[in-house]
Amino acid sequence: MIFSSTLFLFLFLPVLIALYFQAQRRYRNLILVVASLGFYAWGEPKFLRVVLTSVALNYFLGLIVGYYNEGWRAKVAIVSAVTLNIGLLGYYKYSDFAVANLNALLKIACHKQNALNVEHVALPLGISFFTFHALSYVLDIYRKHARAQKNPLLLTLNILFFPQLVAGPIVRYHEIADQLTQRYVTSADFASGIQRFILGLGKKILIANVLAEVANTAFGPSTTGITTQVAWLSTIAYALQIYFDFSGYSDMAIGLAQMFGFCFPENFNYPYVAQSLTEFWRRWHMTLSRWFRDYLYIPLGGNRVAPARLYTNLILVFFLCGLWHGASWNFVIWGLLHGAFLVVERMGFLKALDRMWSPLRHVYCLIVVLVAWVFFRAETFDGAQQVLRAMAGISHPNGAAISTSIYLNNEQVFALVAGIAASTPLLPWLALQRDRFNFPASGFVLQLGRIGALGLVLFTSVIRLSSGTYNPFIYFRF
Repeated sequence: MIFSSTLFLFLFLPVLIALYFQAQRRYRNLILVVASLGFYAWGEPKFLRVVLTSVALNYFLGLIVGYYNEGWRAKVAIVSAVTLNIGLLGYYKYSDFAVANLNALLKIACHKQNALNVEHVALPLGISFFTFHALSYVLDIYRKHARAQKNPLLLTLNILFFPQLVAGPIVRYHEIADQLTQRYVTSADFASGIQRFILGLGKKILIANVLAEVANTAFGPSTTGITTQVAWLSTIAYALQIYFDFSGYSDMAIGLAQMFGFCFPENFNYPYVAQSLTEFWRRWHMTLSRWFRDYLYIPLGGNRVAPARLYTNLILVFFLCGLWHGASWNFVIWGLLHGAFLVVERMGFLKALDRMWSPLRHVYCLIVVLVAWVFFRAETFDGAQQVLRAMAGISHPNGAAISTSIYLNNEQVFALVAGIAASTPLLPWLALQRDRFNFPASGFVLQLGRIGALGLVLFTSVIRLSSGTYNPFIYFRF
């Protein structure tokens, strides 16, 4: 089940809200757990046992780590937790990838075609996210950042709570541990959650889904006939699409959590205004960045090691970050590109950037990010090469493609302009100017305008949803 569906909006969510707030407090967590299991089972019933097994294993391992503290049994438990969680992720997500690469190597070395015939392993929805949730829980107990949760219902809710179950944000146990047992929802909190959810829905339906049509021009089945203009336009459209798709999901998740009394961490902070790759990763998918920083980069030595070791660690972290996003060499290249530029910036280029004109720093960051997005979006390495050649102006498109691929309708132009404007802190800046000048009656007028705008976004989004088109979030496949 996805947030941007009529089933969720007009059946699942209203029924859940009614049941939750009518029930006694002691039953509310149980209602959320049952709802979350139903939410996941709607699209992935055969994998429900996988997520429940993951929760059960991490529950018992967390108890062992917490009980034995720093003894050898705790160390065995933490090693088991890492092995089991990474093993689960590796089996479901990377088995096909490993077999395909082994077959390719055997073909080169032994001239054997498909020497390994292994049955296809289906990917459970959101396995990267709930595995990281579960693993961070046990690791935080070992680090004494949290206490082991003895109530299995509360741990199940922590890991499987439906707003963040399949695409984040990656919420750590200690961030919401107190909220699992004590939380209150005021009318202002509930209204704020609804507002955040509607904004996220608008990002997804009115911007991301529309821009997907533009992005698909260059990243469709055939990329040999695209012009330079089409290649750049499609890449920019995809950069905006993935930002509004994923930040829209995060907004909806944060809003839904707030409606039920939970406070989730922010996941995005206008990443496209960054003026370096270092800054970009402080603004993009912030909960994932912090996860890799705290559980991989810092244990490897962080900034406290020799420069050569530091650069190796950065490359390793972003190699794994790329691989985390998908079992494909294109994702690995995407991660390595970001890692390589972070190394270059650490080697001194960041200081040189600080002396540059601000717009030049911004252009540098955007170009690197856009080029990297080509590998992230393209289905194959050859497809990415075709788009990059077109962007560089060294491809040779055919006449038919030039006249048809660049076409934009009014809806796509609006989504493109709105996406560019909304990817900057323009609206917060305007709100700040309003507060500075404090126009008479401006509060009432703006409040009325905000309600009207939210109603329009919701109405327009529902109209588009009524077409019945399936529109999954991009990060669902990760």
